[in-house]
Amino acid sequence: MKKRIRLLALLLAACMTAGMAACGSDGAKTENKDTDTKKEAQDTEEKDGKRTIVDSMDREVEIPAEVDSIVCLNVTSLRYTCYMQAQDLVVGVEDYEQKQSISRPYNYVNFDKFKDLPVVGNNGEHYIEEIITAEPDVIMMSALGNCDADDVQEKTGIPVVVIPGSDQMMDENVYETFRIMGEVYQKEDRAEELIAYLEETKKDLDSRTKDIPEEEKQSVYVGGVSFKGAHGFEGTEANYAPFSAIYAKNLANETDQTGAFNIDLEQVLAWNPDVIFVDFNGMELIKQHYAENPDYYNQLKAVQEGKVYSQISFRSSASNLDMALADTYYAGSVLYPEKFADINPEEKADEIFEKLLGQKFYDTLKENGYEFRQVQIGE
Repeated sequence: MKKRIRLLALLLAACMTAGMAACGSDGAKTENKDTDTKKEAQDTEEKDGKRTIVDSMDREVEIPAEVDSIVCLNVTSLRYTCYMQAQDLVVGVEDYEQKQSISRPYNYVNFDKFKDLPVVGNNGEHYIEEIITAEPDVIMMSALGNCDADDVQEKTGIPVVVIPGSDQMMDENVYETFRIMGEVYQKEDRAEELIAYLEETKKDLDSRTKDIPEEEKQSVYVGGVSFKGAHGFEGTEANYAPFSAIYAKNLANETDQTGAFNIDLEQVLAWNPDVIFVDFNGMELIKQHYAENPDYYNQLKAVQEGKVYSQISFRSSASNLDMALADTYYAGSVLYPEKFADINPEEKADEIFEKLLGQKFYDTLKENGYEFRQVQIGE
């Protein structure tokens, strides 16, 4: 009897083992089937040599599986390509990139790569024949400009991928630009690295300034802001990015204006700001105006108390993200010295440049006359 029971137990165990093996076999088959499907799709892609990108205009663009060469059209396209460490892919540039400019750090540090490349456009004007001759795998086009993507794609026969670009500092357009470029250049890790750095920077600035009561803040005005060329003391900006990021009391925000504009100088005198910043690009015009109207400036409280400071111009053919971030930390150290006591603005600037451009750049700015410092208007 016991022998029969043991025999039945052995048979039952064998059945259970077989059942488990069968289940495992089914799972393996399913897994193998999924793997085979993925491999088949990959093989098809490799065979076709193509993949599809959805750009910022929701256009489905078929591009080569491997992108080895690009041209960048419209402002910010080449700049953000350099931030993505993809400048070696560039085989054609717009004409203004063939003049080395300290006001565009990405251009300055990569000038030897760009100076002899074919010219494929002129800040919004696209040279179709030259683009075709350059033979890029993909055309990267910023929406900040003449965004005739379908027309250029049709005329050149080369896929055009549109990025939003950004004239701001840490907005969603910046992140989307990085992500689209990451996909096109197959540098997704670099895109996420940059986004994480910007998010970390945003949190750091918030932790220092977001909870400062409004009544404890000094009022601030920025003059000499560049937009469509240099401007004097009247050139200012509502929602000026370096001020907005540190919740500064920007007097220009009290107007009905948005972005950069020229203000009535009598309004600045009526405001009589506690602190003034001046953009280096407007310094010469401000100096000329001071020579003609010294009494105007000498009435300002900030001038009397020596509370006038520099901002290194961050806008040149749209905003330089690196320079805007550096300006932000300097402005923070001036307006809230106790909150930024651990920050050396020059060292912070170099950290930012190294992250975005791959090298330090503050000393180069300083050698060219741009630095964070107190300013004596008129000198």
